[in-house]
Amino acid sequence: MPAVDMSPPSGLTEAEAGALLADHGPNVLPRAPATPAWRRLVDQLIHFFALMLWIAAAFAFVAGLPQLGVAIVIVVVVNAVFAFVEEHRADRAAERLRELLPRQVTVIRGGRRRQIDAAELVPDDVVVLEAGDRISADLATTSAHALSVDTSTLTGESVPTHVSAGDPLFAGTFVTEGEAEAVVTATGGDTRLAEIATLTQTGPRPPSPLTRELHRVVRTIATIAVGVGVAFFLVSMLVGTAATEAVVFAIGVTVALVPEGLLPTVTLSLAIGAQRMARRNALVRRLDAVETLGSTTFVCTDKTGTLTRNEMQVVEAWTAAGAARVSGAGYEPTGTVDTDSDAAMTAVRALALAGVRCSSGRVVRDADRWIAQGDPMEAALDALARRVSGDGAGTISPPTRRFPFDARRRRMSVVVDGTLYVKGAPDAVLPRCAGETSAADAALARFTTRGLRVLAIARRRWEDDRAATADEAERHLELLGLVGLEDPPRPAAAAAVAACRKAGVKVAMVTGDHPATALAIAREVGLADADAPVLTSDDLPSDLEHIGALVDRDGVVVARVAPEDKLHIAAALQRRDHVVAMTGDGVNDGPALHAADIGVAMGRSGTDVAREAADLVLLDDDFATIVAAIEYGRATFANIRRFLAYHLSDNVAELTPFVVWALSGGRFPLALGVLQVLALDIGTDTLSAVALGAEPPTRNTLRSAPASGRLLDARVARRGFGVLGPSEALMGMCAFVATMVAAGWRPGMAFPAGATQLAASGATFAAVVIGQTANAFACRSDTRWVGALDWGGNRLLLVAVVIELAITAVFLFVPVVADALGHAPPDATGWTVALLAAPVVVAVDALDKRWQRS
Repeated sequence: MPAVDMSPPSGLTEAEAGALLADHGPNVLPRAPATPAWRRLVDQLIHFFALMLWIAAAFAFVAGLPQLGVAIVIVVVVNAVFAFVEEHRADRAAERLRELLPRQVTVIRGGRRRQIDAAELVPDDVVVLEAGDRISADLATTSAHALSVDTSTLTGESVPTHVSAGDPLFAGTFVTEGEAEAVVTATGGDTRLAEIATLTQTGPRPPSPLTRELHRVVRTIATIAVGVGVAFFLVSMLVGTAATEAVVFAIGVTVALVPEGLLPTVTLSLAIGAQRMARRNALVRRLDAVETLGSTTFVCTDKTGTLTRNEMQVVEAWTAAGAARVSGAGYEPTGTVDTDSDAAMTAVRALALAGVRCSSGRVVRDADRWIAQGDPMEAALDALARRVSGDGAGTISPPTRRFPFDARRRRMSVVVDGTLYVKGAPDAVLPRCAGETSAADAALARFTTRGLRVLAIARRRWEDDRAATADEAERHLELLGLVGLEDPPRPAAAAAVAACRKAGVKVAMVTGDHPATALAIAREVGLADADAPVLTSDDLPSDLEHIGALVDRDGVVVARVAPEDKLHIAAALQRRDHVVAMTGDGVNDGPALHAADIGVAMGRSGTDVAREAADLVLLDDDFATIVAAIEYGRATFANIRRFLAYHLSDNVAELTPFVVWALSGGRFPLALGVLQVLALDIGTDTLSAVALGAEPPTRNTLRSAPASGRLLDARVARRGFGVLGPSEALMGMCAFVATMVAAGWRPGMAFPAGATQLAASGATFAAVVIGQTANAFACRSDTRWVGALDWGGNRLLLVAVVIELAITAVFLFVPVVADALGHAPPDATGWTVALLAAPVVVAVDALDKRWQRS
């Protein structure tokens, strides 16, 4: 290709950019028309459970019981309003989470490179593009070096398009290879992507695994509710009950079994989980991914920046003239360079200068400290050059030819002042060097054994061969030397890996680094033991079954992987029924992140491509944050199951009076009526259920097994139908019978009616509410009894219980309300038994948990 004038453009001034921003507005896509609030409210009024209740209300009106119909309508409306408010809050929370990670763009303004929020781009801005960048506006390319662009978001074409100077670039596409400078031609709603976005934003999303599981639970409960309701209608007719009363009984049973608050509680649990993760620097891009995190069984993690700090520092250099030991603080330009001779210092200086010439990353002063601007490894080379020469590399002529880094070649090169400078992985550079390299091989072995990341740097005179390819140019090289860079492990990495093991989650390191370097870091953080084998890309078989058998073990290290290897590893582990979390930060990691059950992208060092493909973005790039996200995911899944166990047990207590009535052939009066059941559902169930959805993770959350994916399983059913529910129901019926006995009733006698029966029904109502209160605390844990829990750990539940007890007092002691519900305040006997409901439920729960542990 011909030589290109690479003198840097000055770009817009800040004043010009500000004026254009005021004229054109921010560079954001037009949002799809928001669903009107009234429509979202209507949706809450017509979901499956709501439709069942509407039908029940209609039957009540037809049967001549308008008060029952009105009560059911109130239940539907109150739940719909509650769900609407929760959904609105969840939407607002998701919006705030998206704002946590603004997309950054590199521009040239006033002759200086700087990073800005993509929303601040304006027409005529000069944009600098590198591999991994997402193009955030329509552009006209002014210079390009081996530039390839993934246009699949616009065209569906999977093969990257090669772009030359003068060609257009469009917002929404991605740079997969090469470098370029371009001028902004259109922003925001004027871009080509905006036309497509308007259409695609309104399309339906496929249901998530959690949504499908919720639908299964809804269908199961609805079938049971309708089936039991029909059965009670038939029993009522068989025992001679009037058709009107039979309808009432059937409606009551159906309503008692419908968990009206299930869907809003799930939404709230997911939103709370996402907010908690955001506070721990984990940005969830989809709410339903919160639950999937709890099911993770295998984490494939990168090394650099995830297990390590991604703060590179050259600590040793090797040249043929001698070695150097380098010390200094971080990216500080001052430090100590110890060599054995002046010749060695001269060689190290030439090595450092060559490294800076084929790098764009630099160290810059930010307030009171020096930081990396650009690639941390390249910034470390700049810091080395400053340490060996005092003023760094000085003025460097712009390159006249550039062969950008390629993941397949694992090296890059530039032509500066008639010399080709090459840097890259030693095993990609050393074979292309002329002369003996055995001393370099020995130094490489020494560096990698210490866990250092190693770069080889070489050069050769450049003949002006404009048609040469990268492979043709990078040959017959003169090796300048090796640099050993240290990227220390993060302080929390070892504890996080250990936490994964306790959580039953396998961890593998999947990295492109040298095997010895990868193994050294893996051992340092406790991921691999001393005898752990290290696999490389060449060791991976071609078929997924054998890859799975080879990789499916805890602590495996796979080095020198290509991007397609990560995709194959994810697919192979999924075939072995693993729920896979895969980390990545590069352009080519996108397919693996998309294919994994949970794609985890780096927020600081990751590319836009990786972040777009991921379900979770780590704002701090820290492996420990993945573990925290898994913990919150498990806690959210457990909270949904807590709500189900709580509601199912209450269903038993509400259903039991109808069962006793039916089994007695109508001779035993109904201890609870339909209106009382509705009052329990709307007045006491919902608040506690929502509070259980906000239960924080416990100290044992990560020690439990990964979430199974089943919300309603045998364990939940046993707790609800076999332990807590019968205990609550027993105390409710005991309160009814005890009140009757205190009034003089004995077996064989007719039940007293009037005030006595109203007080007995009130005692049953009070016993169920008090039993529910104890039940809510019992459902906070599957293993620990109520007395062992932190009572302040879920303050929302304490508030919910206080409100519910206050509402219960209104239901019992306000005459108008009590008369409408068909009960009266309990007498002393009724209150005594009702109050015993709480300790009985707690005791039964404690005995069951103790039996389960034994």
